[in-house]
Amino acid sequence: MNPFHGGRTLTRLDAVRLHKLVDRMPSDTLDELLAWADTVDSPEVPSDVLTMYSQVEVQEAGADRPRRLTLCYPDDAEPAEGFISVLSPVGAALLGLRVGDTARWTGPGGQRGSARVLSLLFQPEASGDFTT
Repeated sequence: MNPFHGGRTLTRLDAVRLHKLVDRMPSDTLDELLAWADTVDSPEVPSDVLTMYSQVEVQEAGADRPRRLTLCYPDDAEPAEGFISVLSPVGAALLGLRVGDTARWTGPGGQRGSARVLSLLFQPEASGDFTT
């Protein structure tokens, strides 16, 4: 079964931008997510869905404390500061999830990871920003 089937929501704007990104920087994982995700107009996205530039608090398996992450495009990525590229395994795993969902990924070295989405601290669309 496809891990993205029936559980991810993207805004149409994010989907268009991500398709352009995948054209420039191929990503099988992101390409698969785009093929399976449900898309909605930005004003219609539920306020608990992780969209681009959402800030989220996650609890990684085995970690002592939650982490605060912001999902971004590769040019804005600063992993040490919590800005995670959508092209990274963690970023692709988070995109389109809802609060309470668990992201699962495989890192470049084959290591598996997971994190539960505890809260959505900021979502651009929920604040009325439909162009970010």
